[in-house]
Amino acid sequence: MKSINFITVSIVLVLFVSCTSKKKEQVPSEKNAVLVHSLAFPGGTETSLPHLFSNTEQTILSWVKRVNDSVAQLNYSYLKEGNWEQPKEIITGTDWFVNWADYPSITENNGNLLAHYLKKSSKETFAYDIKLNVLPKDALKWESQKELHTDNTKTEHGFVTVAPYQEDSFFITWLDGRNTMSDATEAHAGHGGTMAIRAAEVSSEGTVSEEVLLDPKTCSCCQTTAAITANGPIVLYRDRTDEEIRDIAITRRVDGKWTTPKFIHKDGWEIKGCPVNGPKVDAIENNIVVAWFTAVNGEPKVQLVFSENGGEDFLEPILISNKETLGRVDVEMLNPDTAIVSWMETIAKTTYLKAMKVTKGGVKSTPISISVLGDSRNTGFPQMERVGDKMYFAWTVHDAKISSIKTASVALDLF
Repeated sequence: MKSINFITVSIVLVLFVSCTSKKKEQVPSEKNAVLVHSLAFPGGTETSLPHLFSNTEQTILSWVKRVNDSVAQLNYSYLKEGNWEQPKEIITGTDWFVNWADYPSITENNGNLLAHYLKKSSKETFAYDIKLNVLPKDALKWESQKELHTDNTKTEHGFVTVAPYQEDSFFITWLDGRNTMSDATEAHAGHGGTMAIRAAEVSSEGTVSEEVLLDPKTCSCCQTTAAITANGPIVLYRDRTDEEIRDIAITRRVDGKWTTPKFIHKDGWEIKGCPVNGPKVDAIENNIVVAWFTAVNGEPKVQLVFSENGGEDFLEPILISNKETLGRVDVEMLNPDTAIVSWMETIAKTTYLKAMKVTKGGVKSTPISISVLGDSRNTGFPQMERVGDKMYFAWTVHDAKISSIKTASVALDLF
């Protein structure tokens, strides 16, 4: 068997301290222990890369389990009455691209499940394909390793976002390196050909249609994000101009056509490499919220911005934190005027996963420290999803070089 490629991605580790209202921020304490309720994770050790998905019907957690040095397994579990059920297997295989920043996912729509993972396509470091796995409603067995893209280039394809779409299908967007085929490794580093972002629709049986190129030149390794508004799908990502400005851009599908991408805010962050720190978006009808990380002039910060018209225009950004931060944001709307944002930051050499409620008018609650985290890439990207009257979190921890996943919840009325 060939070994799994546990590849690391270059990152600019820039840090910041939370900027909040005049209230004193919370750090782990007896009070915080009451606020944060831990849940037992059923997957055991040698687990990492959690992905949380939730809608009004189902809440699902997926993750990767390292079976041995050459075999990986994609598993998932349903949340039932506040506890995780026993894990179920999606697929086990070799030659996977298992990476701290480019992780698998699972999504549900009307009883249909779609999961993805990344599989190496050649010996090149950054040459891998997106593989789709579907479990149609009432089916008993996963249909695995379906193709999303058919360009057959030995280049990078990843950083996938999937959202439920229409009655029983899925909207999917990803970073696509088919135009970098001269040298995948050089392209990933920001040289050679350019990374692009594409989108498509996937049926419950795994049939891909409506594939479209959204932007021919993007940052090469920042996560994508998407939401379905009343007007249609929107996609946000870190763009890349000829001048190496890498701000967050949006494109929207309106009346069946995709709009020309534009920045949601002109940060003006000029950076020669990819910071591996993508945005997150959430939507209720045409009300949307976006959280993102930037570090203009070496001054890192996390910002949040609302839109009242599906992303056509945005209000003024709200500063969430502006000193020692790792970014790695997530965001969830509670109602059209309020959201909860999470991020990672370091205080006195200790790194925390934090979350805070923010209103459209800029009112911010006292941040809650969900957990102490490692500040390395191995921690990955913490996940956050609303489930009823609680907010659920999932993240990776490392103890004596053994990885495992932790999960917890916080009641919404405590923010």
